[in-house]
Amino acid sequence: MVAEAGAAMAHANGTPASLLSIRGLRIDLPAGGALRRVVHDVSLEIAPGEALGLVGESGSGKSMTARAIARLLPAGAVTGGEIDFGDRSVLRLGRADLRRHRRGGVAMVFQDPGAHINPVRTIGDHLTEGLRLVRGVGAAEARRRAAAMLDEVGIAAGALRQYPHELSGGMLQRVMIASALLDEPQLILADEPTTALDVTTQSDVLAILDRLRGERGLAMLYITHDLELAAAVCDRTAVMYAGTILEVQRSDRLNQAPLSPYTAALLAARPRVEARAERLTAVRGRPRSAFEAPAGCVFADRCPHAEPACTDEPQVLRAYAAGLVRCRRAEELRRG
Repeated sequence: MVAEAGAAMAHANGTPASLLSIRGLRIDLPAGGALRRVVHDVSLEIAPGEALGLVGESGSGKSMTARAIARLLPAGAVTGGEIDFGDRSVLRLGRADLRRHRRGGVAMVFQDPGAHINPVRTIGDHLTEGLRLVRGVGAAEARRRAAAMLDEVGIAAGALRQYPHELSGGMLQRVMIASALLDEPQLILADEPTTALDVTTQSDVLAILDRLRGERGLAMLYITHDLELAAAVCDRTAVMYAGTILEVQRSDRLNQAPLSPYTAALLAARPRVEARAERLTAVRGRPRSAFEAPAGCVFADRCPHAEPACTDEPQVLRAYAAGLVRCRRAEELRRG
C-alpha cells in the first residue's frame, strides 16, 4: 500500500523531486496501559516552495502528523511508515541530525503561542536563545537579527524587552512566526495558528505568514479545520478523516469538484451567506478516531453512498482526475 501511495502521488503531482515525502505513516500512543492508534494511514508529498493544506475534524490526526514530521511526538509513541525530508529519513535520525532537522529544516508555529513561550522570560530571550546557544551567534548580533525579524512581522523592536503577558494573542503569534523564521527553515509546519484570534487578526497573521513564506521560497504545511481558509492560502489541500488521508487536490478544484464523499459532505455542511436554509446540512453519525475506524473505508459507516464492499475491502489512495482519492466509487459518483 505504501508503494502504491508513493506512485500515485508522483503521478498526480507531476514533480518527482519533493522536499517532504510521507508514505503510510502510522502513529500509536500509549493510553490506559495499551497502545491506541491516532494516525492510521497518511501519505503526502510537499514540493519546495509549495503550501499544502491539511484539513480535518478535531481528533483526525492532523497535529500528530505535523509533530511526527518534527519528531515532537509524546513519550512512548510508536510510529510506522516513512517520512523523508530531502535525503533524510526523519524517523531514523540520531540526536545530532535531529537537532539539525529542527534548526534549518522544519520549524513549527503552534496553535497557542502563549503555551509555547516561557512566561518569565522576555521576548528577546525567546527569540535569541537558539541563535546564541545553538548557532553560536554573539548576543549583539542575535538581538539585531531578532529586532529585524520582528520588524518583518510588524512589531517594534521595543517588544524585545517585553514579557509575553504584555502582548496580545495576535502579537504573540507574530512572535512565534518570527521565532520560526529565525531558524531559516525550508518547511513551516503551521498548526492552526489563527484559531484563537479574531477574524481581523487572523487575516493579518495569515497575510504575514504567506508574504514571508513567498519571499523566502519556503514550503508550508498548513493545518486547519476550514476548507475555505485552506483554499485561500494553499496550493493544494489534503482532507483527513480518522487518521487517514481521503483526498488530495489542487485547492480550487477540491472546493468546486470534490472527489471523496467525505469532502463533499463537509462542503455541503457549510453555511452560505447567499442561500437561505431552514436547517444546515449535517454529516450523519459521529466522527471516528483512527483506533475505531472500520476495516474497509474509514468513512463507510457515515457515507450515504457506501456499499457492502466499501466496508469489507481495504481502500487505497490512488491517482484520479489530477488528484488523489481513497474511494472505490469515485469515478461512478463523479459521473453521476
